[in-house]
Amino acid sequence: MASSHLREGIGTRRSRILRTALECFLNFGYQKSSIDDIARRSGIARTLVYRIFRNKEDVFAAVFEQWLASRHPAARAVAASGASAGERLSAVMELLVIAPWRDMAGAPMAGQYYEICRRLIPEHLDNHRHVLRRCTQTVLGDELAADVFLLSLDGLFANAPTADAVQARVKLLIDRFTAPPALRFGSPGAMPERFPDRRGTTPIPPGGPRSQGLPRPLHRP
Repeated sequence: MASSHLREGIGTRRSRILRTALECFLNFGYQKSSIDDIARRSGIARTLVYRIFRNKEDVFAAVFEQWLASRHPAARAVAASGASAGERLSAVMELLVIAPWRDMAGAPMAGQYYEICRRLIPEHLDNHRHVLRRCTQTVLGDELAADVFLLSLDGLFANAPTADAVQARVKLLIDRFTAPPALRFGSPGAMPERFPDRRGTTPIPPGGPRSQGLPRPLHRP
């Protein structure tokens, strides 16, 4: 009787390899994650992994495609939908910013993931940022507003916050940018009564987050 692995389709095996590879890259680092490690942890023979992928670099690029680029069509669709601006921007941020950060936050080697992307697949990283910018511009209807929103978004990650803290901060930012103009530009009562709870965030270490190898948001330039 054929094993369950042999009965699996090529697409199922590929997805399992990529899920395992992402876990390896984030927890052990790119350099210390070999094809043998990925094959063993995914329960798939090394020879089968090499039938699907040429080498580890090919696996890394495919991980990015499955993990992040696969979200792009949904983000474009929701940005152009008929929902309110706040709902659309919230959905875009969940897909392209919050969910990826949730996967990375707390992973031991997440701090090096961005640098490996920049070295091995810069075009993938640039395209991810381009999609985020275009979706934000579609929702806000203005190029300058999108630029200011994304610059503000960068600041929310300065102290490597938890995923829950990021979600609360992004919601506050979205509320400010999608509020009616009278509230957006400083009329009485425009400021919220309180800011998101900062418990569970990590203080900024001396020299800034990068000096400690903390993860860098993938939307940042």
